[in-house]
Amino acid sequence: MRRKQPDIATDPDAFEAFYRRHVDAITSFLARRIDDPHTVADLVAEVFVAVLDSAHTYRPGRGSEIAWLYGVARNRLSAERRRAFKETRLADRVGGRRQLAPDDMTELVERIDAENLARGAFQAMAGLPDGDRAMLELVVIDQLTIGEAATALGIRQGAARARLYRARHALRDVPETALFVMEGIR
Repeated sequence: MRRKQPDIATDPDAFEAFYRRHVDAITSFLARRIDDPHTVADLVAEVFVAVLDSAHTYRPGRGSEIAWLYGVARNRLSAERRRAFKETRLADRVGGRRQLAPDDMTELVERIDAENLARGAFQAMAGLPDGDRAMLELVVIDQLTIGEAATALGIRQGAARARLYRARHALRDVPETALFVMEGIR
């Protein structure tokens, strides 16, 4: 008889182990896309809160934990970008945030600096269609397999391969991203 996996939504030890397994990957995922340490810290926390709320939706047969988690992180990132886009005043944006401890701030600034090359690549990819850009980000920058990226985006592997091909083809002559697109940055 197969033993049932602990539920991360109801078992604090299982959630802590899940969090420790994936917090660095999610922090890096977000630091590649956002250069504000406060926003990165807030979104990492929001991703794991969302995991608690949606743990029942994870199906191991559809993909790895990290692929599912990247999908959750992409959703939180999209929600944050929509929220930030709607804001009109800087005071509203800064208000209500907790202050980071100096060590936390230093660590996030270092992580954000380390992901500077990836943010430059994101700027070069800005003209790609959303689906093609998302596929390229997940495979080349985040180092997911095509299958994992397809799971994170909720598409079939054939569609994922087509998106990846189109994105690489569109960027093949862009000098600042040629090496990045063809070989990856890691």
